[in-house]
Amino acid sequence: MSNDSTSKTLTVAFLLCLVCSVVVATSAVVLRPAQLENKAADMKKNILAAANIWDEKKSIDEQFSNIEARLVNVAAARYATDAELSENNINDIARYDQRKAAKDTAQNVVLSKADDIASIRRRAKFSKIYVVRSSGGELDKIILPVSGYGLWSTLYGFIALEADLNTVIGLGFYEHGETPGL
Repeated sequence: MSNDSTSKTLTVAFLLCLVCSVVVATSAVVLRPAQLENKAADMKKNILAAANIWDEKKSIDEQFSNIEARLVNVAAARYATDAELSENNINDIARYDQRKAAKDTAQNVVLSKADDIASIRRRAKFSKIYVVRSSGGELDKIILPVSGYGLWSTLYGFIALEADLNTVIGLGFYEHGETPGL
């Protein structure tokens, strides 16, 4: 059989596709933990950057050591109680995903047109905020999640406030589908 036969060409193409697909699938599975770790580190970096406390010379975990994640009951405008968290099956604040909660009918609230100034239609019952404490343990900054529609997609970011809760320190977006510069 000659090397130019159709069957040999198809066999080589099939084997090449098979080998490449196995390599890609294996890489995706093996690298998944590293991807999740990098995604979490990037989120922390965006939180630090919004509060203007990001220092690329220090480790992210070191800089994040004086930041506490808390859940806020949005309707009551206070920290969520353990009973509320238990009632809503929230066991770990670190793993709480506000975006998933906003899509879950058991964990979201439908907004009226008057309350929906950002056109998001529904919001999570609880919001994950980040509290920055001074070395003395007093409130230094608070970092809040923000989201809303842009021209082409939903934007997600953080806004940081001083301890007086009136002064904006910074605002940063970590996810959007917009075209910068337009």
